[in-house]
Amino acid sequence: MTETREVQGKAPASSEGILGSCQPSEVSRLQASPKGPHESRRPHTKKPLVCPECGSQRVFKDGFRDSPYSDVKGEPIQRYRCADYGHRFSKHLSSKALKIQHPNTTTRQVCVILEEAKNLDQAQKIKICAGKKEHTPTENELKAWPQIEKLLIQVTNNGRKSGTVLNYRKSFKRLLHDGADLFDPESTKAALAKSTLKDSTKKSVTAILAIWFDFNQITWTPPRYSDEHEVPYIPTEKEIDLLIAALGQKTATFCQLLKETGARCGEIAELDWLSIDWEQRKVRIKAEKGSNSRILPLSAKAIDMVTRLPKNNRNPQRKGKIFAQADDMRTSFFLQKRRIAERQSNPKLMLIHFHTFRHWKATTEQHRTKDPWYVKTLLGHKCITSTENYIHLEKMMYLDQEGNDQFTVKVADTMEEAIKLMELGFEYHAEVEGHKLFRKRK
Repeated sequence: MTETREVQGKAPASSEGILGSCQPSEVSRLQASPKGPHESRRPHTKKPLVCPECGSQRVFKDGFRDSPYSDVKGEPIQRYRCADYGHRFSKHLSSKALKIQHPNTTTRQVCVILEEAKNLDQAQKIKICAGKKEHTPTENELKAWPQIEKLLIQVTNNGRKSGTVLNYRKSFKRLLHDGADLFDPESTKAALAKSTLKDSTKKSVTAILAIWFDFNQITWTPPRYSDEHEVPYIPTEKEIDLLIAALGQKTATFCQLLKETGARCGEIAELDWLSIDWEQRKVRIKAEKGSNSRILPLSAKAIDMVTRLPKNNRNPQRKGKIFAQADDMRTSFFLQKRRIAERQSNPKLMLIHFHTFRHWKATTEQHRTKDPWYVKTLLGHKCITSTENYIHLEKMMYLDQEGNDQFTVKVADTMEEAIKLMELGFEYHAEVEGHKLFRKRK
């Protein structure tokens, strides 16, 4: 049993040989400690900061934010982001904030008792209730959500994708937030009409509501909304290359594949290491949204960028995949793009999204080949009607160059010369005085 002695004034002479010239307070601390004086001086080993979602130690600081809790309001909170999958988490920096332990659960109410309050004259027990108040569901929500869950289960059993089911849930949640009574068609249409959504989005929500009212056997007259055809921003190839060069390794490789293939971001995110043919420099793309799967060529630059990526994916749910999920890649791309736009003072970079690479690829290939069927195969469209949008977009982009296309022209008199020119990308154009003319766009 360890004996604790009270020390007043100087330390006893018998302890000088062991404790040396320690101060009285330090002597008391060492003598009262169950460990030896040398054990108590061991340095505290700081645990490395890891991502709470995937356990990765590759995290970086992502600025500060204000605390949502009333007791630590105004205290700085360090934000971190996982470099592997883009997960974001926070850490309190102040001692006051660290006294409050917020468990990593879905509970929205935190009650903590502090036995010692800092900067107070008298220590007293203070009960602090911090955090956001629980959302009190409205009458419409209590009545609608059970039926919504039944509908989502039926939609899932009918083979709809998880992303489609998530869109259904978001649409119902927004309508309920706007005060719609989903069992009253007129109330639902009024809430949808007052919404700030685009008309094209309202048209999609109307299709979801048609399934909802049919599921509940409610008769209604659907509203009419037309699609809004906005001209997307198409950057130059130089702007795209400069942006890719400024991105991180994994995000830059992701964008390079988007640029060369014109695929959707979800298709690139689902690539695994077996999807790439290293010898022939080709990639097998598994289509989404009902499109056609395809095999597309890759440049030596893209192959080299993919080769440099780490092969060990830390996320067990993404084992064998080259990249993280599309949403995580999109978040990482947005944060890096915003930082690059501020550093280069180029706000136009914020107009570039993952789907912008698909628009750019389609319009440039349509302008280069003038072959919509080739563009249709490249994009995986099942209907030429979808490709016609890019034909119209290409004509608007290159309207000032109409009739001013420049070509490189070659002449072939023999079969060997004609074959060689076609292998170099030249196309047969006409025959003049017995000579066959081939041309290629500059």
